[in-house]
Amino acid sequence: MYDFDKVIDRHNTNSLKWDSTDVKLPMWVADMDFAVVNEIKDSIIKRANHQIYAYSVVDDEYFDSYISWWKRRHNLTLKRDCLLFSTGVMPSINSIIRCLTDEGDKVLIQTPVYNVFFNVVLNNNRLLVENKLIYEDVEYTIDFDELEKQLSDEDVKLMLLCNPHNPVGKIWQNEELERIINLCNEYDVILVSDDIHCDLVNPGKSYNPVYSVDVSNRDNLIMCMAPTKTFNIAGIQTSAVYCENRKLYDLIEKQLLDDFNSMPNVFSICAAKAAFKYGDEWLDDMNAYVYENKKIARKYITENDLDVDVVDCEATYLLWIDCSRISMDAVDFYEYLKNSYGLYVSPGIKFGENGSDFIRMNIACPKSTLLEGLSILKEAILSLK
Repeated sequence: MYDFDKVIDRHNTNSLKWDSTDVKLPMWVADMDFAVVNEIKDSIIKRANHQIYAYSVVDDEYFDSYISWWKRRHNLTLKRDCLLFSTGVMPSINSIIRCLTDEGDKVLIQTPVYNVFFNVVLNNNRLLVENKLIYEDVEYTIDFDELEKQLSDEDVKLMLLCNPHNPVGKIWQNEELERIINLCNEYDVILVSDDIHCDLVNPGKSYNPVYSVDVSNRDNLIMCMAPTKTFNIAGIQTSAVYCENRKLYDLIEKQLLDDFNSMPNVFSICAAKAAFKYGDEWLDDMNAYVYENKKIARKYITENDLDVDVVDCEATYLLWIDCSRISMDAVDFYEYLKNSYGLYVSPGIKFGENGSDFIRMNIACPKSTLLEGLSILKEAILSLK
């Protein structure tokens, strides 16, 4: 029903991915080259045809769509009075840091991780603590001994969890989440979970929300979620915060208002509702298509004996590629790919120092685009031998 093989020309649409650089093939920023669900388009056109685009409010149906989606897709029952609208996950996290910590407090992140996590901590004059993930045998795990030591520091007030994890594509299991939550409870650290990639999982896989974990105390939990990454509508700017602790909820609600993050644009409500109501089949087909892309990429790299290793990717549409075996430094290799071959990927150093041997490649694209990118990657690597 859905044609993910179709190549859509995104030039001259003010696309960050395609119009902010003149490279031949951008495979960097995390959006998709796929058309959205038809009902999302139809809902936006219907609203646009009204021809008045004034201030908007968030209705109950918007929050009901989150409740319905999380129940049927993730078997989690959300409470209506624990949901808040926000323009985006990172604006939400920015506001949460501002209202629940003070300048000079420490915020913990697990690196390598989404680069904006660094910005949102440092730009608010908080101190950054890195719990570096253990990388061994092309797989990532959590260093729980170090995590407990870091969380026991009384100056660490908040931990940012990426669930599933970007860029390593890891789905955190209930046992891991339980240990994290219990440690945060023990040392009175607020746990903020960024779940924006939660629906982007391999067929047969499922992500685990922090609120689904069987723990005795959920008072320190906050979850940030959105349909934007799932349905390729990041430009619509719509998300939600979920928090069952009423004291924290009230503080976040006030801060979102103070930071002007709580006012929806005129299309954000109808687009989100349409996505959650009509998007199941599209999402299942898209995840299956991206999973095939992952297999194609891994097979291509293996069969062509390219000196890179792809980390097993359970979630997201992002390949995390270990370049430590090639003869060029990975940061220089990123520049080489971009400047000499026109292939624009993300340099791993952006995600933390322990990502310096990596590049990140976005494969949410038609197979023809993927094969073109892999061909360029092959040519560049072979040129170094």
